Formats: sequence, C-alpha cells, structure tokens
Amino acid sequence: MNPIFSALQTSVFEVMSQLARETGAVNLGQGFPDDPGPEDVRRKAAEAVISGWNQYPPMMGLPELRHATAAHYKRWQGLDLDAETEIMVTSGATEAIAGALMALITPGDEVVLFEPMYDAYVPLVRRAGGIPKFVTLTPPAFGLTEAALAAAFSPKTRVVLFNNPLNPTATIFSDADLDLLADFCIRHDAVAICDEVWEHVVFDGRRHVPMLSRPGMRERTVKISSAGKIFSLTGWKVGLVMAAPPLMRVLAKAHQYITFTTPPNLQAAVAYGLGKDDSYFEGMRSDFQRSRDRFTEGLRGLGFSVLPSVGTYFLNVYIAPLGELDDVDFCRRLVMENGVAAIPVSAFYAQGAVKTVVRFCFAKRDATLDAALERLADRKQGR
Repeated sequence: MNPIFSALQTSVFEVMSQLARETGAVNLGQGFPDDPGPEDVRRKAAEAVISGWNQYPPMMGLPELRHATAAHYKRWQGLDLDAETEIMVTSGATEAIAGALMALITPGDEVVLFEPMYDAYVPLVRRAGGIPKFVTLTPPAFGLTEAALAAAFSPKTRVVLFNNPLNPTATIFSDADLDLLADFCIRHDAVAICDEVWEHVVFDGRRHVPMLSRPGMRERTVKISSAGKIFSLTGWKVGLVMAAPPLMRVLAKAHQYITFTTPPNLQAAVAYGLGKDDSYFEGMRSDFQRSRDRFTEGLRGLGFSVLPSVGTYFLNVYIAPLGELDDVDFCRRLVMENGVAAIPVSAFYAQGAVKTVVRFCFAKRDATLDAALERLADRKQGR
C-alpha cells in the first residue's frame, strides 16, 4: 500500500462526527448547512435528468456552464475569462486541487502551504511528488509576513497552494497580503493554485478579491471555485477551474485521466444558478451573517472568547481564557459530557502549532444553534 495514505490516521472530522452520532450530540463540527439549498436550482437538476442529456458531456464541461461561469465572474469579480480556453468543470474542488498538483509538480518540487489548512492538501502534495514547505499562521489575524514567506520560498518552489477566504480561520487575506504573496510568486516563478471556494460566503459588505486579478498573476494563477459552496449544495461536487491557456492545457490533461467528466444534470443546474439575480447571493450572505451573529452573541454571553468571522460557515473560539490548553481534549469532553460536537483547529496544522482554538459551524437552523447554546450553558453551570 502507498505509505502516504496507508499511514494516515482517521480524521478528527470523522472521529467527532462518529461521537456525535453515538451520543446524540448537536453536530457543529461538519461544515454543511441544515438548509437543502435553493429549490429552483435543485429543480433544474431534476428536470435535466428527465429531459436532458445523460451521456458523457464534453470533458471540459458543458459549454453553457463554461459561458455562465465567464459571465458570472465578469459580473462579480471583474475577470475577463475566455469560456473556451480558460474554464474547466471538475467533479468538485478537491478533484481540481488534486489535478492541478499532479499537472504542475514534478518530484522534488517544493510547494508552499499555509497552515491551518484543508486536511487534503498535504497528502495530495506528497502523492504528487511535492515537498511541503509550511507558513504557519497564528491567531487572531492569521495574516502573512514577509519574513515567513522568505523562509518558505526557495529556488525549488514550484507551486503555492493558497486558500482565501481561509477555512478554518474564517478570515480573509488583505489586499496587502495578496500583493505580498504575488510578489513572491513572481520573484520565484511559482504558480499559485488558489482555493477560493468560499468566495461568495463573505460578510459585512465584503467582496472577494481573486488572486487572478493581482498585477503579474494572470498567467500564473489557477483559480478554483465550488458550486457546492456557492449554492449550499455541498454534496454536488461541481468544481470550476479558471487559468490562462498554457496552464489550462495541462490541467485539462490531468482532469481527463482522473474523472474525465462531471454529471451533466448538475452542470446544467449550476449554469442556471450562476445567472441568478444578485438578490440571491446577497440574501444568502445575509442569512449566514444573521446566523453568525446569533451564535456569536450566544457564545459571548456564555463567556467564550469568539474570534472574528468574516467568511465561511465557521467561527472560532479561543479556549485559553477558559484554562484549556488542549483543543482535542476539550472537543472530546465537549461532545461526551455536553453533547456538542466541534473541531479542534490543531487538526488543520501539519505541525500542531496552535492548540487553543476550536471551530464551530454556524450554518444551521436557529433551533440547532439554540440547542447547542443550551447545552453549552449547562457546561458553564457545571450540570
């Protein structure tokens, strides 16, 4: 068996979810909404199964979806993308990330990673032959510094894998951060694979700024988006990949030999959804922001130190003021003794640098959040 995968332990996400199932806990660990997603988009998918094409779609994706993607990102992010040569559809963003790493890395190339990070990054980099080089981000800002980047980049740097907005920190990198990273990519002739799946789930009037738009990055950026996150349909696994033609030609080869295509009915529904009025996207953000505020207020009322959340489905609690210094132990006790499942943020650090932050998912119905707060109140009162 390949040691990269056979040596991996059961993920903390599965451990906590299993404990939640066994104990009947309120599960705020897994990152998906209670809401089933927009009905009109789901109906388009159902209609396309009955009356649409169900054989192999084009390898690059349905033309209608690629053109809808170009129009969508022109409207929302000011990007000028050629639907025929610069856009590809994959079976989820994780497939897009895996394919990009396989396409761009040769054995021995170094890949700059920013921890905390999505847990798939490190094994995928290693399986592609890359050598991870970590930039460790710390609370509360989780921002970049020139010194940290200088320590990670080298003449062997080939790729930067960059998640913005950042899960699990629920933060957004500043324009200054983006420009600093762009400067390092240009100086070291590195390609930025940008995991931007949370680009629409941002709050307080913010608009996502893609790395693709920064000076000097148009020809060296792979932008990866997720219809599952845009429409709160996390099980759909429809990824959208954008890159300049020289990069896309190689990315497409990797995609061709991984999944080849993505279900055409889902592609048709996503094409429809990307053209929805601004009111849908603004309303989605407003609803999640309301849930964020509701849960934040409840946690603070119970004495928890809540870190700012400006994007994603998550918010984080700093547990050191509670006298807690081990987030894994804290989360185990929380689910076993108080019936609330959360995720220790140390699970997102390859080097375990931060052990005092815990992540909750607030993309839930009011009743679910209220039930969690009631159980957390029992913890405070020692019941």
